Amino acid sequence: MIDFAIPAELAAERDRIRRFVTDTIVPFERDPRLTSHGPSDELRQELVELARSEKLLTIQAPIELGGAGLGGRSLTHVEQAVLYEAAGWSTLGPVAMNCAAPDEGNMFLLSKVANQRQVEEHLLPLIDGRQRSVFAMTEPGGAGSDPAQLSTTAAFDGERFTVNGRKWLITGADGAVSWIIMARLAPNPHLPEGPTLFLTDGRQPGIVIERTMNTMDRNYVGGHGVVRFEDLTLPREALLGEAGQALRYAQLRLAPARLTHCMRWLGAAERAQHIAVEHARTRTAFGRPIGEHEGVSFLLADNEIALHQCRLTIWHACWLMDQGERARHESSMAKSFVSEELFKVADRCVQVLGGIGISDETVVEMIFRDMRAFRLYDGPTEVHKWAIGRKVLG
Repeated sequence: MIDFAIPAELAAERDRIRRFVTDTIVPFERDPRLTSHGPSDELRQELVELARSEKLLTIQAPIELGGAGLGGRSLTHVEQAVLYEAAGWSTLGPVAMNCAAPDEGNMFLLSKVANQRQVEEHLLPLIDGRQRSVFAMTEPGGAGSDPAQLSTTAAFDGERFTVNGRKWLITGADGAVSWIIMARLAPNPHLPEGPTLFLTDGRQPGIVIERTMNTMDRNYVGGHGVVRFEDLTLPREALLGEAGQALRYAQLRLAPARLTHCMRWLGAAERAQHIAVEHARTRTAFGRPIGEHEGVSFLLADNEIALHQCRLTIWHACWLMDQGERARHESSMAKSFVSEELFKVADRCVQVLGGIGISDETVVEMIFRDMRAFRLYDGPTEVHKWAIGRKVLG
């Protein structure tokens, strides 16, 4: 039986998160430490401590590893969707609560693949909000939407790996401690070859951050970096999971991460709609509030319909995952549909706001720019539709 009811305990936690974000985090949206390359790490640490004091830090992590959870247990995917939407009311909300990308997805992957030593050295500090992480896969002219084009290489002599290559659009690279690196393991007599993941400390020779790219979004700590690996030497213990299995592990990480992006951005789009509605109620033109003109009210109505459809799409994919299904097809549909629809919501909100919609008088222009980038995160719409089409055609 399908039940859309939100239990009282979950509703109370949702409302508590919304109050925390609205009252405590939203004022930081004017903080100068929110730069064109995202929040500074100093700002992140301050926000994390505020969430920690409210027992709202890392709500998504397994309880046994230190996650906040709900009612003494780990969150289901549907519960996560409800709470992440509340956190996303401000783009700084997930940063404060330590459930923003890429750390959130990396925590999920490490909880599934990392060994005990790696859990203690990397995962637990991430869950505690004491350090940040990156997932270094995307390459200029190489791996991206098609990770099989991976060009970064790793040679193995039986004791140590030597990694060489160049990556870009590596979110959070500047200042991150835990690095998950994807490289193609060269043929060797010791381990299977092919795309492989490595886990290491980013503060070592061989990892060179060339620069931080100037991008249209500014909601990720550390921005997006261009990174070079120059004879990066890693011990055998740096191997994350099994050699040659990186693409499988990437899918393990990406399916839930597609949905968590959708959850957070649904909250941001809802915020933009709220601002547009309030403006439509008070701004007048041609003798009455602009919301009374059909040209404006229809835009807001389209937004409300889209927000509802997006929420149900996310919940359905999450429900399937809670039933034990992988839901790759449904998560691809959710990512492609939700990212496109929420961008339209943000665009219509800018239109309703008129001149101030393209200014920083409200956060809507920032949400609009960030939402445009969301259409590319974890695979552009076209790649997901290609995968959906293959599934449909059998």
